[in-house]
Amino acid sequence: MGRTDGVFRPGEPASGSGEAAALRIEGLRKSFGAHEVLRGVDLAVASHEVICLIGASGSGKSTLLRCVNLLERIDAGTIWLDGQPITSPGVDQNLVRRHIGIVFQSFNLFPHMTVERNVTLAPMKVLGLSRSEAVSQAAELLDRFGLGEKRADYPDRLSGGQQQRVAIVRALAMRPRLMLLDEVTSALDPELVADVLDLIRELAEGGMTMLIATHEMGFARDIASRVCFLADGQIAEQAPPAQLFSQPSDERTRRFLRRITDAGRL
Repeated sequence: MGRTDGVFRPGEPASGSGEAAALRIEGLRKSFGAHEVLRGVDLAVASHEVICLIGASGSGKSTLLRCVNLLERIDAGTIWLDGQPITSPGVDQNLVRRHIGIVFQSFNLFPHMTVERNVTLAPMKVLGLSRSEAVSQAAELLDRFGLGEKRADYPDRLSGGQQQRVAIVRALAMRPRLMLLDEVTSALDPELVADVLDLIRELAEGGMTMLIATHEMGFARDIASRVCFLADGQIAEQAPPAQLFSQPSDERTRRFLRRITDAGRL
């Protein structure tokens, strides 16, 4: 079960036999007032696995990601990262967040900073990298994802797709163990979506562990190790994409996919 003393020790092996899941969620519940958004979510994500969360708006996808990153206080349940509980009392949430990258629908770049400064700020402030180390790392990442020529630009000089790619690169600069992506293409014009999806596909091929909330069904079918369909605050069904999209077992999944197909999105 891993440690239960409430202390998160990055890089320290969890106790117990066998290799711990990169992320494990058990019995997760979260309410906003009288509305229970998550109603007992259980999920295990292995290292290097890519899990796509699908479901209608309001099904709890974004809230689940925010709970994993400790941006929302959970009401019940436990979340483990690398076999260590991160929702126990006394856990240093800021230390945990160093190891979990999260990218939202909105880009959240600092408008008064260049692309390079956006990418180097947190590694210098939080990880303690020297300026030369942070700049070298930023240059490597930006070049890798086709943004090298944009290092000196400010966000308002970039397209929406470029800004979202910079936001992903900024998260990668923190060298996370786990990446959370929350509908990262939903605010983009259709012609800009492909570049962002290509970047995520490259991360998946490189072995990054990811939990992705997405409305891009074709992308989920192409990239995911497993697809989880959320309904009524629970994971109603999870399966490899070929199985879930062609032979869903839950009637709620079937209804959702019919609507998606009728809308021409699958």
